[in-house]
Amino acid sequence: MSTNIFIIAHAPLAHALRECALHVFADCGSAVLALDVQPHVPPEESLALAQTLLRRFGTEPTLILTDVFGATPCNIAQRLIDGVHARLVTGVNLPMLLRAISYRAEPLEAVASRAVVGGMQGVMQVAATAPQYQTFRRNSHDQDPYSHQQ
Repeated sequence: MSTNIFIIAHAPLAHALRECALHVFADCGSAVLALDVQPHVPPEESLALAQTLLRRFGTEPTLILTDVFGATPCNIAQRLIDGVHARLVTGVNLPMLLRAISYRAEPLEAVASRAVVGGMQGVMQVAATAPQYQTFRRNSHDQDPYSHQQ
């Protein structure tokens, strides 16, 4: 039994992330759901819709991904997972989602862990040009002369 993924985020992020995932993993459509939380819809209505969507997965394990901890989508997701075989991870980004999809065959706990790692590894500062062509200017507060290469 593989882990399903349910993205709950501020509109239009959830569906946009799902569409990006389907671009890479065209065969995962039935395993990835999205709910865009609309700005003028009461949270109770969004929760009811989320419950309806989650029923599609039955009792299968589900990883729920939200965008911002403490915001309405996350609060809805927290209420949604009561009594359900699910894990909730906030801070969703595309690398996190793709990593979660890649490892859906693993147990739910492992998928959640891999999603977090994928999300963190997908965030990095990238130089405008290749490091070998940059002139390095060391500021007095720089501790590591090679920090631009990390």
